Amino acid sequence: MSLTATAPVSHADVPRTGTGASRRTSARKRWSNRGWVLLFLLPSALPLLVFTLVPMVSSLWVSLHDWNLVSPMTWVGLGNYTDLLTSPDTLRVLGNTLWYIAGYLPLAYLGGLGLALLLNRSLKGRTFFRAAYFLPVVTSWVVVAVVWQWLLNPSQGLVNELLTPVLTALNGILGTEMTAPGWWTDPQWAMPSIILASAWKDLGFIMIILLAGLQSIPGDVLEAARVDGAGPWKCFWRITFPLLSPSTFFVLVISLINGFQVFDQVYVMTGGGPSGSSQVVVGQIYDLTFRFGRAGDASALSWILFILILLVTAVQMRGQSKWVNHA
Repeated sequence: MSLTATAPVSHADVPRTGTGASRRTSARKRWSNRGWVLLFLLPSALPLLVFTLVPMVSSLWVSLHDWNLVSPMTWVGLGNYTDLLTSPDTLRVLGNTLWYIAGYLPLAYLGGLGLALLLNRSLKGRTFFRAAYFLPVVTSWVVVAVVWQWLLNPSQGLVNELLTPVLTALNGILGTEMTAPGWWTDPQWAMPSIILASAWKDLGFIMIILLAGLQSIPGDVLEAARVDGAGPWKCFWRITFPLLSPSTFFVLVISLINGFQVFDQVYVMTGGGPSGSSQVVVGQIYDLTFRFGRAGDASALSWILFILILLVTAVQMRGQSKWVNHA
C-alpha cells in the first residue's frame, strides 16, 4: 500500500473563470441603465438647467458687480450685499414682507381649515362648493387683483358701500366719527388690502390640501372617541388636528415660501405704494432692476431673499419632528 502526498490547494490557484467578465458586464449594464434614465429625464432636465440653474448662477455673478444692464459690469465684490444689508430701504421692504406673512398666513390657514371641515361633511351641493372655492386658485392674479382693487375702492367700491351705513349707525349710537377705510389708497390700509385679496385667492388651495388630510383620517378612530364620550371640540383638538399635522406642515411650508415671494398682487393693486407702505422684497428687486438700473443690487437682494427662504424652510424641516404626527 502506497501513500501519495497531496499538496494543499491555495485559493489563489483556483481559477476564477468569468469573474472579471461578469463584473465588466454588470458595470456596463449599470451605465446603460443610467444612460436611459438620463435620456428620459433630458426633456425636463434641460429646461430646468437652461431656465433655472443657469440664471441662478448668472445672477450670483451679477450680484458681485455694479451693472445698469447697458454699460460693462464693474467688479465690486461683496459691496452690493454690504450696502443692501445696511440700507433702511431693505429693512423697510423686509418688514413689509414679514407684515404681509403675519397677516396672510393665519387668515388663509384658518379660513381654509374652516372650509375643509365644512365641506368634509355630507352636505347637498358640496361638490359644487368645492369647485367654486377652488376656482380663484386657477384664476390669473392680475384678474383677482383688479377685482379686489375695485371692491376696495374707497369711493366706489362695494365693500365701502356696505360698510358706510353700518359705520353711520354705529356713529349715531356710540357718538364716534368712524369712516370707511381708504384701503389701498391709505398707507395704513394698503397692506391689509393685499392680505385680504391674497387670503381669498389661496383659500381654495389650502382647503383642498386640508380636505385631503381630513379624508385620510381613519373613521374608526373618531368613532371610538365619540363612544368614549368625547365631544366635537375634543375630537377635533385631540384627534383631528394632530392627525392633520402633515397637511398643516405642507401648507405652512408652501405658504411661507409664497409669502416671501409675494409680488403680483402688490404690483397690480398698489405698485408698492402709497409712499412705499406696501413695497415688498420682490417688488424692490423689480424696481432696482427695471426702474433704477441697479441690476447688481437687485441680484444681491434676490440672493439674500433666497438664503432667507432657505433658512426658514430648514428650520421648519428640522422642527417638524416635534409636532408633525406621521402616524
